[in-house]
Amino acid sequence: MRAIVIKKYGGPEALEIEERPDPKPEEGQVVIEVKAFGVNHAESYMRQGTWAEIDEISGIECVGIVRSDPSGRLRAGQKVVAFMGGMGRTTGGSYAELTRVPSSNVVPIETDLPWEDLAAIPESYATAWACLFGNLKLTAGQTIVIRGATSSLGQAAVNIAAHAGADVIATSRSTARTDMLLKLGAKEVLIDGSDLSARLRAQRPEGVDAVLELVGNATVLDSLKMVRPDGHLCQAGWLGGLEPIADFNPIAHLPSRVHYSLFGSFVFGTPGFPVSDIPMQTIVDRVAAGAYQAKPVKVFHFEQIQEAHRLMDRGKAGGKMVVRL
Repeated sequence: MRAIVIKKYGGPEALEIEERPDPKPEEGQVVIEVKAFGVNHAESYMRQGTWAEIDEISGIECVGIVRSDPSGRLRAGQKVVAFMGGMGRTTGGSYAELTRVPSSNVVPIETDLPWEDLAAIPESYATAWACLFGNLKLTAGQTIVIRGATSSLGQAAVNIAAHAGADVIATSRSTARTDMLLKLGAKEVLIDGSDLSARLRAQRPEGVDAVLELVGNATVLDSLKMVRPDGHLCQAGWLGGLEPIADFNPIAHLPSRVHYSLFGSFVFGTPGFPVSDIPMQTIVDRVAAGAYQAKPVKVFHFEQIQEAHRLMDRGKAGGKMVVRL
């Protein structure tokens, strides 16, 4: 098979296409013929060598058809989505014509969506769903701030939260993305900055019910100031980089009676976080019906992976990019 391989840690030029052996069927694993895959910031960190676990074949999600499933749960030729389960970290990922994924992380799907549209869904929408309804306990009528809303995960969260009846305040670094976020369902768009919590509290002295923090360590302490007592903040993105919070002191920085939690999508498929908790077929059906707007912003060919990573590194993607095989 052809695979995109990390030859050395560094920039997009570190990704090269090579011939590699086809993955062999193993018990508890599913071999998938990859039709398309999403491009994620996590894969940029893996390429740079800053992630904790890195396989030479990157890629944390894909869509495709089953080549083989020794358990017999999935039939050959069945359409599936797959995400996480060590893909690109502890085992070869989706940047290849074939990949082998733990059965616990493979979901059968029935849909007529084009492969490139389907590939815009799995990791972003699964993670957004888990954050909103798991960590944040979001309900209709609540107000949520989605910080970093123009990212693919942020756009998925805006879609889902607005559809669920929440009042969504989305943030962006640029006014150019305002119309897009409003079309996704945001009630209000705020331009991000170091004084964001002060500006929001001036409008809403009582604070908001929830914050989904996707910028990361650079802004999380400011985001905590937005949350009302007994409200929730979930940190699930690191768009601002992986550097730790300098001089962090819980007694000085964490507000009382505000629930602060983390969601890392790498837990999908583990006993405490089965993928069956995510209604993937419902999500796909809502995308197909237009209730969720999950179109990729750009589709690349397999040979264009370096170009895709360059665009991602510049922060100019503006949403989900996918690669179509």
